[in-house]
Amino acid sequence: MSDEEKKEGAKDDLEPDATSGSQRSNDLSEELTAANDAERGESRLSAAEAGTESAVLETGANTDTSDPIDLERESRSGSTAESGVEHREADQETAEARAARAATKAATEGGAASPPAPADPEREAKLAAAAEAPAARAAAKAAAEGEAAGPPAPADPEREAKLAVAAEARAARAAAKAAAEGGTPSAASGSAEQPPAATSPRQPELDGLVALIRDAAGPDAIESATLNELNGDLPTIIVQSDHLTAAANALKSAPQTRFTYLRNVSGVDYETHLEVVYHLVSLTTGRDAAIKVKADREQPQIPSVTPIWATANWNEREIYDLLGIHFTGHPDLRRIMMPDDWEGHPLRKDYAPLDPEV
Repeated sequence: MSDEEKKEGAKDDLEPDATSGSQRSNDLSEELTAANDAERGESRLSAAEAGTESAVLETGANTDTSDPIDLERESRSGSTAESGVEHREADQETAEARAARAATKAATEGGAASPPAPADPEREAKLAAAAEAPAARAAAKAAAEGEAAGPPAPADPEREAKLAVAAEARAARAAAKAAAEGGTPSAASGSAEQPPAATSPRQPELDGLVALIRDAAGPDAIESATLNELNGDLPTIIVQSDHLTAAANALKSAPQTRFTYLRNVSGVDYETHLEVVYHLVSLTTGRDAAIKVKADREQPQIPSVTPIWATANWNEREIYDLLGIHFTGHPDLRRIMMPDDWEGHPLRKDYAPLDPEV
C-alpha cells in the first residue's frame, strides 16, 4: 500500500471519529440545555409554590392577627348590649314592684297612691239599681200587706174609660136580653126602668135579626140574643134546636139579611152541654152574624143545615166525628177524620183514650 493510500485510509478513519465526537458534543450540549431548562422549571415551580405559601402565610397571619381582636371586641360589645338590656328589664321590674308595693300599702292605709280612675257609668247605674231594689221590694211588700208606703198612684184615665165602656155594654146587653125575652130590665131588677147609657151601632142589626127569626120560627124560637164584644159586637143569637131549620131558611132568603154564605161551623163542649155555632155572612150587604144551638150531652141531636147551606156538609161530619153530635137529615153522616171503628169522640172533655200515650 502506498503512502497516499494509507493517508487516505487514515483520513477516512478520522472523519467518522470527528463526526462521532461532534455528534457526542451536540448530544451533551442538548442534555445540558435540557438539564438547565429542567432546573429553571423547578426553580420557577419552587418560587411559585414559595410565593403561594408566603401569601397563604401572610393571609393567615393577617387573619390570625385581626380575628382575636375583632372577636374580642364583638364579644365585648355583644356582652355589653345584652347586659344593658338585662339591666333595663331588671330596673323596669324593680320599678313595677315598687309601684305595686306602694299601691298595696296605700290601699291598706286607706290612702290613694294615685288619682282615682274615672268612674264606669254602667257600673254606677248597676250600683244605683241595686241600692234602689231593697226600697222597691219594701214598698211592694207594704202595699201587699195593706200598708201605705206613700201616696196612692194617680188613676189611669184610659183604664177608667175602658171600664166605663164595659159597664155600659153590659147594661146594653142586659136590656137587649130583656127585650128579646119580652120583659124589661126594671122588671128583672125591681128598680125603675132607665135607658142604657150607650148602645152599640150594631144593636139595630141584632134587633132586626131577632124580629125576623120570631116571625119565621115562632116567638119562643130564641133563647137569648146578645152582642159579642170580643168579636166586634157581632150579633149572636141562641136558637132553640127545634126551630133551627125555619130560622136558617129565613136568615138565608130574607131580603134584609141575605145570609147566603155559611163561613164556618164549629162545635164546643161546655161540659154541661154541647153547642154548635154557625157563622153567617151576607155577600150582598157585607154583614155577619152567629147562630148558636145547644144540644144535650147524653143524646145530642141537631137538625142538619146541609140542605140549606151545602158548605155545612163536611163541617157537620167533623163535629159528629170529634164531638158525637148527630145531625138529623144529613145526607152522608159518617166519620171524616177517625177510623169508622174508633171508640169515642176525641174532642169531648169526658173522652177516655184506650191508650193514654197516644
